[in-house]
Order: sequence, then C-alpha cells, then structure tokens
Amino acid sequence: MTAQTPPTPPFRDPHLPFAKRIDDLLSRLTLDEKTAFLHQFAPAVERLGIAAFRTGQEALHGVAWMGPATVFPQAVGLGATWNTDLVRRVGEAVSKETRAMRARDDRVGLNVWSPTVNLLRHPLWGRNEEGYSEDPKLTSAIATAYTLGLRGDHPTYWRTAPVLKHWLAHNNETNRDTSSSSVRPRVLREYDLRAFRETVEAGATAGVMPAYNLVNGRPNHVSPYLREQLRAWTDEDLLVCSDAGAPSNLADSEHYFDTHEEATAAALLAGVDSFTDHGTDSSQIVQRVRGALDQGLLTEADIDTAVRRQLSVRFRLGEFDPHHDPHADTDDFDTPAHRALAQEAAEQAIVLLKNDGVLPLAPDSRIAVVGLLADECKLDWYSGTLLHRSTPLEGLYERFGAERVEFAEGVDRVRLRTSAGTFLHVPPADATDEVRGAEGALDPALLAGRTDLPPLTTDPAGTELALVDWGEGVLTLRAPDGRYLSVAEDGYVRASADQPGGWIVQETFRLEPHENGHLLRHVGTGRHVSVSADGVKVADENPETFELIIVERGEDAVTRVTAAADVVLVVAGNDPHINGRETEDRTTLRLPAHQERLLRAARASNPNTVLALTSAYPYAVDTTALAAALWTAHGGQAAGTALARVLAGDVSPAGRLPQTWYADDADLPGLLDYDVIGSRQTYLYFEGTPLFPFGHGLSYASFSYGDLATRVTDGTLRVSFTITNTGDLTADEVAQLYTRAVDPTVRRPRRELLAHRRVTLAPGEQTETVFDVPLSALEFWDVARDGWRLEPGPYDVLVGASSEDIRLRTTVRLDGEPAAPRPVLERGLEAADFDEQSGVEIVDRTKASGDAVTAATGRDGELLYRNCDFGGSVTEVSVSVAGEGTVEVSLDGDPVLAALTVEAPGTGGPYDYTTLGAELAAEGVHDVRIGLRGPLRLARVGFSGRGSGQAD
Repeated sequence: MTAQTPPTPPFRDPHLPFAKRIDDLLSRLTLDEKTAFLHQFAPAVERLGIAAFRTGQEALHGVAWMGPATVFPQAVGLGATWNTDLVRRVGEAVSKETRAMRARDDRVGLNVWSPTVNLLRHPLWGRNEEGYSEDPKLTSAIATAYTLGLRGDHPTYWRTAPVLKHWLAHNNETNRDTSSSSVRPRVLREYDLRAFRETVEAGATAGVMPAYNLVNGRPNHVSPYLREQLRAWTDEDLLVCSDAGAPSNLADSEHYFDTHEEATAAALLAGVDSFTDHGTDSSQIVQRVRGALDQGLLTEADIDTAVRRQLSVRFRLGEFDPHHDPHADTDDFDTPAHRALAQEAAEQAIVLLKNDGVLPLAPDSRIAVVGLLADECKLDWYSGTLLHRSTPLEGLYERFGAERVEFAEGVDRVRLRTSAGTFLHVPPADATDEVRGAEGALDPALLAGRTDLPPLTTDPAGTELALVDWGEGVLTLRAPDGRYLSVAEDGYVRASADQPGGWIVQETFRLEPHENGHLLRHVGTGRHVSVSADGVKVADENPETFELIIVERGEDAVTRVTAAADVVLVVAGNDPHINGRETEDRTTLRLPAHQERLLRAARASNPNTVLALTSAYPYAVDTTALAAALWTAHGGQAAGTALARVLAGDVSPAGRLPQTWYADDADLPGLLDYDVIGSRQTYLYFEGTPLFPFGHGLSYASFSYGDLATRVTDGTLRVSFTITNTGDLTADEVAQLYTRAVDPTVRRPRRELLAHRRVTLAPGEQTETVFDVPLSALEFWDVARDGWRLEPGPYDVLVGASSEDIRLRTTVRLDGEPAAPRPVLERGLEAADFDEQSGVEIVDRTKASGDAVTAATGRDGELLYRNCDFGGSVTEVSVSVAGEGTVEVSLDGDPVLAALTVEAPGTGGPYDYTTLGAELAAEGVHDVRIGLRGPLRLARVGFSGRGSGQAD
C-alpha cells in the first residue's frame, strides 16, 4: 500500500484569505502554545511546522545591532531633508537589507521597530536624534514615507512590518518610566495623536510600541487610547509590542498594580499583544499570563485576540507562503545604489544656516579643518556597524586635495601624574582591532568590554593622552593609537575601545578637584581610578590623586593651522553616546565649553570661519561673527563626502530645520511641561525670537514666488503658486504652505504647516506647485463640544521658504460651525476640558479610563472654562472628587460663590470619588473658574436648577 499524503491544512493554503487561515491556525494551537506566543521571542511549534518568531528589529536609519549594514543619516537628519520621496527610497533600501541579512542570519527580524514618530517638542530630550520634527504634519509625512518603503509595494505581502515608536507623548528620559505627561485634550488630539494617526491611516504600519512613560497618570502600556484611538483608525489588525521591560515596570517602578499578574492582564486587555521583557527568557511572562488565567483576570479569548494580531503580521510577511513571497529572494545589500542613496540622503540633510558669501568655497581654497568631530564619523545607539566611513576631513582631502587641507583636532594633550610622581602609561598591545558590535547582537547592551588587552600601568614618562571635555564635566581620554580608555567588567582601565558607546558608556570620566590635584571618577561604574601593583583600575577604595599636566591646549593647535588658511572650517557637535541620548536628557542648549574655546580661537585667528555643526539636536550658538554656519545630523557612512560636496558647491544645500532652534535656555519650558498650547512651545505657539526658525535653510541659488491662487471646493482648499529659480545653478527649494486663523475664539497656532514640497529647478526654470488641503486639516478640537470643529471666518494662507520667511500671502474666508456656549446645565463640565489652567496636572480618573485634574504638588490649581451657558437659572453646583481639600467655584472675576470641602477622604484610595453639592445661583453665560486647594482629584462639575435639563 502507498501511504496517502496528508491534506494541506487550511492555514497553509495561500488561496484562502488570511483571516480564515488565522482562524484555522488558532484552532490548532493549544492554550500553552498560544500563551508562549505572547512573549517577544515566540517559540517554534514543531508539530505544526511553525518556526520561532521574534518581534523587534531596530532599523531607524539602517539595520541596527546586527553587524555591518548601510548607515543612513539619523532620523532627525532624514526629517531635515523634507523629502518624502527620498525617505521612502531609504525605507526601501533598509527593508531590502533587512531581508538580505535575514537570509544569512535568522536572528535578523522582519518586524522592524521603526520609525520613531514622537514629536520633537523639547530640544533637550535625549532622544531628539530619533524623531523627525516638532511638527505633526511634517513628522507624519516623513514617517509615512519611511513606512511605505519598509512595507514594500506588493498588495499582499510585506517586505518588513514596521512598528511606530513610542506611543504616546514621550519626550523625556528623566524618570521616563515613572513620570506622567499631563496632556490636555486639545494637545492630545491636535498634536501628539496626529502624527501617529496620519501614518497609521496611510496603511503601511503593522503596529505601535507604547512608551515607558505615563500619560495623564496612566501608564501607556494600559492606555485606553490604544483601543479608543489607534484601533479605530484602521480595519487592519495592528500589533502592539511593549517596550523592553515595560510590562514589569507596571508593578515594579510604577507601582500601578499590586501584582505582575494584574499588570500583565491589564496590559493585554488594553491592547498589548507582544511582551518584551526579560530578554530571551519567556518564562516570566508565560508564568504571569497563566497566573492571570487562573485568577480569572484573563480568558483564552483574550489571548486569542493578541495572538491573532501577531499571526496577522506573520502571514503578511509571507512566513507561511515561502513560494509566494515576492521578497523571499531579496539580496540587495551594500549595493552601489544603496551607497549612492546614503550619500544623497546625507547631502539633502545638510542645512545652511547662515552664509555671508564665503560659501561655496573656491576650488583653490586653502582650508584649515579643525574641531573634535572633524575626523569622526559617529554612530548612535540605533546604528548598524559601518561598512564605509567618510569623515569631514577625508571628504575635504578627496574633494580639494590633501595638500590644500590642514588639520588640527583641538583636543587637549595631557599627561596624568600620580602622587608617587609617575605617569599613567598605556602599554603596547599586540591584539587585533575590534569594532564594537561588528558581530551583531540581539541585545547590544549585553556586549562586554575587552579584556584581551593589558591594563594601564604607570612609569616615569607616561603616555600623552587626548582629552576631550564633552560638556558638563564629562570627558574622554584617548591613547595615541586612537583607542579610548575604557573599563571592562574586571574593573581594569585599558585603552581598548574604538569609540565611546554601549548602553552604559564605559569610556567617560570626570576630573574632580581634590587636595592639590584631581580624582578621576569613571562615570559608568561611579568608582574612582586607583593605581595598584597589577595595573590601573577602578575601585571603591584608595583613589589616586592625579595632577593634570597639559602638554598642549586644543586652541593652541587650532591657532597654529588657521592663520594662513583662506577659510577655516570648525566641525563641532556631539558624540551621540554622551550627554544627550536614550536614558539621558541634556541640561542646556549651549555648545560645550571645550568646543566654544576652539571656535573662539578659530574666529580670532581667521575671520573666514565657517561652523559645521554635526549634532543630534539644536544648539544655542552665536553665529554673529561667523562667515557661515551649517548644521547636519550625524550623516551616516557618507557624511564627510556629503559635507565636502556641499562646501564645494557641487550640491546646493536645501535641507530645512525640522524644529525650532531657540536662542537661549530661558526660552524653553520645563522638560516635563507637555502643554504646548499653554506654555507656548514649538513654532506653533512660541512668541519669542528664535535663533533659527522652523523650516529655515538657505541655498546657493535664489528663488522667487508668484501667482498665488486659492479656491475652496468640496471640502478642499486648493492653493497654487509658481516658484522660479532666479539663481545661476541648479538647486532644490522647499516650498512650505502655512495657515493661520485670523480671529480665533480660542488660542490657535501662530502659523501651522499644511503641506510642503521639495523641488529641483535649473537656472531660470519655473514650476507650478499645487496643494489640495482638506478643510479638516484646519479644524481644532473644541473642548466645549468634545469634537473637531472648523471655525468660520478668515484664514491667512502663507507660502514661503520657512515658517518666518513668507513670500506670498492671501486670506480666505471659510464657512464652518460657529462657536456656541457650553451647555453646562445639560452636560456639566469634565474637569480636563478646561480652556486655560495654571498649577494643575491631569491624572487618571480610574485605572481603566477617564481623566481627572489635581493641583500640582505644592501649588494651588486654577481652571478656567469659558462661555458656560447656565440657561434660565442654576441653583446648585456639584463636584465629583477624590482625596481631601476644597474646590472653589466662581464666575467671571467675581469672588468665590461656593466652596466644597472633602473633610475626610474615602478609604478606597485615589479613585474613591464622592459627590459634594452646594448652592450656587447663576443664569446666562459666564466664565467658570475653579480653584483646587489641597491634594484632591476633580473629575467633574455638575449644575442643576431650572432650565432645559440638568447635569449631575
């Protein structure tokens, strides 16, 4: 007899819809198998022939962590291109390299955790480098382009499955797992949600990752917005992947739940489908889910819902249809096209901030290149390992010839003398060079430092070290062979690192004054450097007191090479692993003092000084005395070539700032102040004078704008105009369309980006640009009606080259819904729906949903609700409150009319609400003012009396 071939199960049938196939597969999986799928590292199910799967592959600007790959400019640099077509092509290249790398290393995942769409609200945020812009429209446009590229254009099968980071209102590393972002309804909908929404609605997003922080007192991993907002924007199954360790934080650092079983169940029910926790060890999450099942906190149907969403992604990635997957044989890796694209992206990301005519440089220029980043090609935490490397110095050598370029790095050359009179010595090493991360790692935070090199010793002569102070007293020390002093797990100090890096940087130190010298503290361990017979190490005891001997100051080296040059290029900026990165916010906009010294020395020596800032974030730097200034994010593998070509005029710069550059720290709100409306943040609301405005960027060409025309039809505003290149070279221009409500009834943006387009024009060439903008883009969230509203009246239409460089303007009058008083007698007032506030924070009304308002610690809270209609007569006010304290109610500017006091708080904790009432006589329309005195939570205010109804 011949054995019969078993029938193909429906989940393997490529002719069936994915939904039916998933139904079939779910029915075949046991509860234990489905439970195991909830962890990031889902195991194989061998009896069904299902492979293991992991969520999460970092790919922010190239495939990260998994070894060599094409490295594109940082995300903020891609945002600075303002070029959606370019960014889409970058996404395509990254996804193709992801496929190619996976073909030879199955650790590489296809569920990519990119892009980051958090808005760059505050320039001191440590992860500024990861976002695209402070503006939601520009952010969503760039993010949509990147996700479209990552997804691929096949109608059924995705090349990779992108997950957006980090949901929601996340712009601080300080206390990031315990801090709460207080986000009023207008800011939530008009600002923070908008960037996510437009990208999700574009259809190329597989899911989102919640952020570590809390929003309005509730952790993002149990946010009702995942259900109420995110999943309402699309019919697709979206996969929600937790951030690393965040599920445990719910019960640990946040203490939001008493047990991990409660926390895990709440997260799953809120919409988290994949738990990233405890690295590759899934046992803890599996145990917690089983415990939640046993306690009746979860059902098998709840688990099915989450597993279905994961399987939906896996089916779309072609995992179950290897012979039908059009991306299965993709092998595009480090191709000439990818190298050219990396250079193109780096060129387009460069922003010309100022130019007094010194740029572009003459072909025969003698150039002095100085600065701590002049011969660097820096990577960040989310970079791959470089296959190719181009520094500004190398780019200028190649473009102008090495004989025309002089170089001085500007480091301080030092020796460190011990109390015994000897000096720190770097012994010779006979070992191969190693590049951090070259082999790839699922978790690069676990990579250990090198111990195969000899520790530092002391001797009578010592070794001259290159000292760089990166600001705030954090410094690095580098040996003559280019290796940085670092500390490995055994505690010994070695010259062993190719660059500072790692989750905890082991290459940074502080010099602390002590007696007649300095102690040298290692930042990574917090320990001081000591000298012992077996070598130099860090220890808790016997710290060495060093005398810092300066052999040469950096500014002296700069002066030596700059005086005879035709032009000086100072390359300054940041190291992405130091002072401003994930886990660490900046404390100031100022350029580090060491680099200020070098810049002053260059300017004093040569008036033709050009500053090239290479940084992950804006600086407040005085450019008044400079001949020119440029900014670029860390530009990836082709950064140096790109900068040299722009300086030479081979490419006219056309990058535009994706965020406001403020002139001073005093212009900034508090890092944890998320009320962009109330505290006048970003170009949308900032009323001061920026150093450089949002959208700013100069060109070597000139452009004229004309022929502005507008038309409103069928819910669309059409704006058309012409742009003409009036210069003498081919160049790009970025046309920007803004609007402004002329006479709004509530505070609206000073101007708001509606659309943009980057165009290339030859000398004398003219093009017509047309934008069709849905009128819904001009709506605002009306807290009085709890919905979107287009306000009728005049709107300025502004066209220009930046948010402040407006070339054309006109005014259109739009029909809409007029403002109406709040019907408080019928609906009452939700506490968080205020128009203005001071001294308050929005907190969670319950753990599951809703908002309440409380006074900030140590302050009295004040709330204002405008135009409240009390109808014919109101006789009583009621408040829903928890905690203890007093709620004061007044109308307009009058004295307090009612004071409602909770004498003894309930025993049920912060969510134990009670309703208090008091007499209050009012009729007609008034502004309601609420004062919060004491640590209470106000959820709602109600009014009752004679009229059309009442609100309790």
